[in-house]
Amino acid sequence: MALLRIKEAADLLGVSDDTVRRWIDSGALSASKDGAGRLVIEGRELAALAVEQARTPHTEVGSASSARNRFPGLVTRVVTDKVMAQVEMQCGPFTVVSLMSSEAVHELGLEPGSVALASVKATTVVVERAAG
Repeated sequence: MALLRIKEAADLLGVSDDTVRRWIDSGALSASKDGAGRLVIEGRELAALAVEQARTPHTEVGSASSARNRFPGLVTRVVTDKVMAQVEMQCGPFTVVSLMSSEAVHELGLEPGSVALASVKATTVVVERAAG
């Protein structure tokens, strides 16, 4: 059974340590003490809370789609040449980078500060596990 310290849980959920402590105090999460007397949270319980808390942010960007991996965010950088472009977006705590035609960048009016939606369809997803 994976046991996570408060800071680890907060980092994984993208919230502050204080938020995790409030969830424990309110009963939304249960915690126990490890051998060193530190508060820890069972990994399964944290995963269940993460799924419960997850929601698609409300945005007017995009339209109905079958894609499930949709990330609304802000364009932070656009690099173009005559043919291709690199568009970087900040989608919550995640950076998403897309390579597309320069023509598409111009047609979509993408520039730093633009609100956009990154839709990801991957044939390969690599899952790694932390050592330890």
